[in-house]
Amino acid sequence: MTTASDGPFPVRPISAEEFDGFHAVFMHAFNASPLTEEERPWILSHLELDRSLAAFDGSMPVGTAGAYTFQLTVPGSRVPTAGVTWVAVLPSHRRRGVLSSMMRRQLADVRDRGEPLAALWASESVIYPRFGYGRAMWHADFTLYRGEGTLARTAPADSSLRLRITDPAAALAELAKVYDAVLPARPGFIARDERWWRRGISDPPERRQGASPLHCLLAEDDSGPRGYALYSAQHRWDSETSLPNDSLTVREMVATDAAASAALAADLLSRDLTAEFHFRQRPVDDPLVSQLADPRRARPRLTDGLWLRIIDVPAALAGRRYSGPVDTVLEVHDRLLPSNAGRWRLATTGPDGDGEGLAASCAAAAPGAAPDVTLDVTELGAAYLGGTTLGELAGAGLVAEGRPGAVRQLSTALSWDPAPWCPVNF
Repeated sequence: MTTASDGPFPVRPISAEEFDGFHAVFMHAFNASPLTEEERPWILSHLELDRSLAAFDGSMPVGTAGAYTFQLTVPGSRVPTAGVTWVAVLPSHRRRGVLSSMMRRQLADVRDRGEPLAALWASESVIYPRFGYGRAMWHADFTLYRGEGTLARTAPADSSLRLRITDPAAALAELAKVYDAVLPARPGFIARDERWWRRGISDPPERRQGASPLHCLLAEDDSGPRGYALYSAQHRWDSETSLPNDSLTVREMVATDAAASAALAADLLSRDLTAEFHFRQRPVDDPLVSQLADPRRARPRLTDGLWLRIIDVPAALAGRRYSGPVDTVLEVHDRLLPSNAGRWRLATTGPDGDGEGLAASCAAAAPGAAPDVTLDVTELGAAYLGGTTLGELAGAGLVAEGRPGAVRQLSTALSWDPAPWCPVNF
């Protein structure tokens, strides 16, 4: 189906036979390489053709926007979410409305599917606020050097833990058990099936840039796995000084408890011959920082993580839990999805059945009700997972307060522990 809003470049889902043209747009836009023999079958097995949109100039795809069907952990619950991906415009067709027509069509499609949320990784952070996406989480990168990874005496230890190095492919069941144990409590986690795990451990030699194959370090006891780290190393030797200068990069590390996390970190940070240690895309509340003897040595560098778009305001707000009581009338602006625009009453109704925060209802406010808080859907998406405080956005002039104290009350209710984190790129 195409619509008049598509403009001169009609937008529709692709067929399987059109995938090569679909991927060619992405390849040119991102200066990427052709798919490898390992990547192609994985991509095709995951591609949801009815969600893989392309804008066409005649028979040629000139823009793309796809989505995966996910369940996203939100504070105290899980919500169906469109994982937006493959967003690209052919360089020859930039600045001609292609992106806008595709994004509008995709937002309408997500809404019609009944998914309250859409999420994406932003290649350029200036693009997606135009379409209502807000930065919903920060991630941290850590860099430590040889001798700086000593843990504090107060770091927890458990003598029942054992560490085991194994091939990631042989440990998929253990990885999934750890990840699934953390999944319900960590906002931003996406449920993974075996196909997504295969992608997570994908390690084609041509993509390693001189690094070793991907390795897995498991922390386990007699009851089973309690943590894992996926990592690779790069061998370097200073021929002038005869000193080792290897680097070790942790791609993903997840643990069910503080002792398992400390055991993994202590082992990795003490590896022989290694001069640099890099921990990438970590949660901002990573226990490593508090477990180090000298936390300053972690050298944290913040980067934005997932960006979130509220597709259905009442369903999204009622779909999560809250850290404190709130009864607020929100005035939401949304120029792309008019069904979101208007005044909504958000009110907590008491503890949910699982004891995970306070449940809430959200419905159209009574006629004539004055707004307590006024904001754009972009800011609502940024605050939704608890990774960006509403108070911070109000301080930046992006949220207006109609009733004294309303922003502080709502900001407190939206906050959540633990911090949102998404270790899965899509």
